[in-house]
Amino acid sequence: MSGLTYTAPTSVDDAVKLLAGSSGLAKVMSGGTDLLVQLRSGRLKPELIVDTKKIPGINDIREENGGLVVGAATPGHVVEANAAMNKSWPGVVEALDLIGSQQVQGRCSLAGNLCNASPAADSVPALYASGATAVIVGAKGRREAPVESVPAGPGRTTLAKDEFILEFKFPARPANSSDAYLRFIPRTEMDIAVVGCGISLTLDAPNGTITAARCSLGAVAPTVLLVQAMADAIVGSKLDDAALAKLDAAAQAACKPINDKRGTIEYRTKVAGVLARRVAKIAYDRASGKTVKAH
Repeated sequence: MSGLTYTAPTSVDDAVKLLAGSSGLAKVMSGGTDLLVQLRSGRLKPELIVDTKKIPGINDIREENGGLVVGAATPGHVVEANAAMNKSWPGVVEALDLIGSQQVQGRCSLAGNLCNASPAADSVPALYASGATAVIVGAKGRREAPVESVPAGPGRTTLAKDEFILEFKFPARPANSSDAYLRFIPRTEMDIAVVGCGISLTLDAPNGTITAARCSLGAVAPTVLLVQAMADAIVGSKLDDAALAKLDAAAQAACKPINDKRGTIEYRTKVAGVLARRVAKIAYDRASGKTVKAH
C-alpha cells in the first residue's frame, strides 16, 4: 500500500476536489467492508482513498416529502434499527442485514454495496425493487439517478471519476404496499448469494389486486436486474397460482447466469423462479397487513 494517501474531508466540495484532482486511481470509502479487503489482497491499488463518513448528513436518516432519505454512508446497523425504514421498506432492511457479520454491520453501507457493483450484492436487488433514487455529487454539481443506473458491470459503475453518492431517496409509500427480499446461499450464513430476489408491490385494498410492482434478481447476470416482465406477470392479479407461474417463468427467462462453484446455469435459473414465488408471497402478505418474517 506504499504511495497510498488516505483523507477524510468534511464537506462535499472538498471531497469532489480531491477526487477530481487525483492523477491516478482514487476510491471513495463510504463503509469500507469491500474496499479494505480488496486493498489487503492487492486486487486494488489506488493512490487515493477519500473517506466520506465525516461529511455532514451522510450518516443520517431523515423523512422528506413523505419518503425517507438515507445517507450513503449510514451503517447497516443504523438502518436496521430505524423504525421508519422497518415500517416502509422491510425488504431493504432485511437485505442490508444479510451483509456479513455483526462487526461488518457496524460499517457496511448501501452506497458501498451498490458501488462495489457485485451482481451478487445482497442489498442491491431490494434497493432496485424500492425505486430509490441516488443523489450523486461531482464537479458538475448534484444530480439524481435511479439506483439501477449506477452499476455498469462487475466492479464497474457509471459514476464519473469525481462523483460519489451522497444519499438515497426512498419514495413515499402508498397505502397497502410492502416489499421483501430473499437469497439462496450454499451455507446457513455469511456466504455469497447463488440467487437473490427483491419484490415491492402495492395492492388495491378492497379486493387485494396488485396495482403496481417492481421486481429484481441478483447473481444471475453481470449486474443485478430490474425485470419488468416479472412485474407484468403479477400486476392485475391477486397473486393466484396462474400469476405465480407467470412470475416464475418471467424470472427464469430473465436469467443470464454463469456456471461456477456455487451453482450451474440450470440450477441458478430454476432457483430464481422459486425465490420469486416466495418473495412475492411475503411482500403480498405484508402489503395485506400481515406480519411476516422473510428469514
